[in-house]
Amino acid sequence: MDAQVIRSSSESPSARNTGYATQPPLQRFLANCYEEFKSDNSGAVADYIPELRRANPAHFGVALVTIDGHIYEVGDSAVPFTIQSVSKAFVFALALEMVGEERVAAAIGVEPSGEAFNSIRLTNDNRPFNPMVNAGAIAVASLIKKDSAAAGVRMFIEKMQLAAGRKLRIDGAVLASETTTGNRNRAIAYLMLNFGIIDNDVNHTLQQYFSQCSLLVNCRDLAIMAATLANMGTNPVTAEPVFDFQYIKDVLAVMFTCGLYDHAGEWAYRVGLPAKSGVGGGLLAVVNRQLGIAVYSPRLDAKGNSVRGIMVCRELADRLGLHAFEFTNVGSSFMQSML
Repeated sequence: MDAQVIRSSSESPSARNTGYATQPPLQRFLANCYEEFKSDNSGAVADYIPELRRANPAHFGVALVTIDGHIYEVGDSAVPFTIQSVSKAFVFALALEMVGEERVAAAIGVEPSGEAFNSIRLTNDNRPFNPMVNAGAIAVASLIKKDSAAAGVRMFIEKMQLAAGRKLRIDGAVLASETTTGNRNRAIAYLMLNFGIIDNDVNHTLQQYFSQCSLLVNCRDLAIMAATLANMGTNPVTAEPVFDFQYIKDVLAVMFTCGLYDHAGEWAYRVGLPAKSGVGGGLLAVVNRQLGIAVYSPRLDAKGNSVRGIMVCRELADRLGLHAFEFTNVGSSFMQSML
């Protein structure tokens, strides 16, 4: 399938040529969002992983991909960054496919934790609260790793390439930085080893986990990956099947309730979409059977979520009626009027 890609200039609408007026309404809306929020400099770049400090705090990109393969983007949508915790949604899907729902449920819960993403705390039955926090994602890594670290990471990359529709790679510098400074994640892993949640090869599990977080993507990639979830597991740009349809609802349900950590309740109330954030500055959201949204902006709030990312998604949900419980949102009526 040939994708229709529509971009806006990073200049303000008033400074652009008359081509701005001929752009589809949705593209103009994204451009206006970009202009409205790009001057917000609240938040700070993550620094607990040294390599993440190198991110340019001014970077800001937005991309949206519909399930019929249209791509809309504005700003720094092609700037590469590491996927970080956004990967957790996709490796959860991988685990469900590879080992089945029963085995995943035996190791990992699906309840919101109400705590920070890197909390060293388990449920009363000694499982991670959900697969969207570090403990849960480390448990997932233990379930999906292969006989060798290289094979497990290669399997993960190949799946993510199908979801993004292009070749991807691990950022070696970020992986090294994560490995060197990841003692809190080691503590979480050994706590779970103590309770039999993960197996004895902790270093192998952590290599899988750190590698997953260090995957290089851009904002357009994330939007296509989100649209793949929206499109019942099939990449809407390449038409390639990626994820098993029967598990998509499970992934979206946990994203909805747990995807933004201890901001998840506020997000569900204000935005109302399955979503996942990462401390690299990426945030993706899924409008089921309609589209995928992605924002890249590395300035984070105190809870580790992209400040501008939350602003953009809230504006999109408000203006386009995308909230899951918006009573007037029937089918794709809102989106069709904007294409």
